[in-house]
Amino acid sequence: MSEETGLRERKKQRTRRTLSDTAIELFLKRGFDQVSVADVAAAAEVSKPTLFRYFPTKEDLVLYRIADHQGEAARVVRDRAPGISPLAALRAHLHDRLDALDPITGLTGNPAVRAYADMLYTTPSLLTRVVSYTNRDADELTAELLAATPGADESMTRLASGQILLAHRHLAHENWRKSSEGPTPEAVLAEAHAAVDRAYDMLTWGLGPDYG
Repeated sequence: MSEETGLRERKKQRTRRTLSDTAIELFLKRGFDQVSVADVAAAAEVSKPTLFRYFPTKEDLVLYRIADHQGEAARVVRDRAPGISPLAALRAHLHDRLDALDPITGLTGNPAVRAYADMLYTTPSLLTRVVSYTNRDADELTAELLAATPGADESMTRLASGQILLAHRHLAHENWRKSSEGPTPEAVLAEAHAAVDRAYDMLTWGLGPDYG
């Protein structure tokens, strides 16, 4: 990559971040459904066509903030240490993310991030897009599981990927729900860790030795 190309790409990323941050600030202040794309463009001082070049939909403005987690499960499986099974690597990774209070787990001590999570979990159109993200993640995870388990049946591996990611989504939603009732994230952390182990015990038992 040339220096000019690198500068251009960094400028595009800064613009994307600015547009997303501006939009999220408006959404949190006025409500996702009460803010139009035109409102966001005006606040960011860009035209609507310019905004749409960076973000094809209004929901994409919100989900850009969690884009770094796209394909995370597949990366964990691909980068696991020798001798560690895919499910063991994913279980350990989820425990690590909980200890870090990573917002992707549904737990966070940051009020601004908490407000973002509240918006994400209570806005139907955003939840629908999160599911579509999970579907793309499942394709990537399936590919890595197939690479890790030569001879595994592809259709069953796709089913396994879907079950793993559904479990992650359910655990995160439960963590968010419990912490929204008042306790601090730290107060529900032990219970969240226990839930991860229960979920992965079930997955290991149900999916069998190929993945566990």
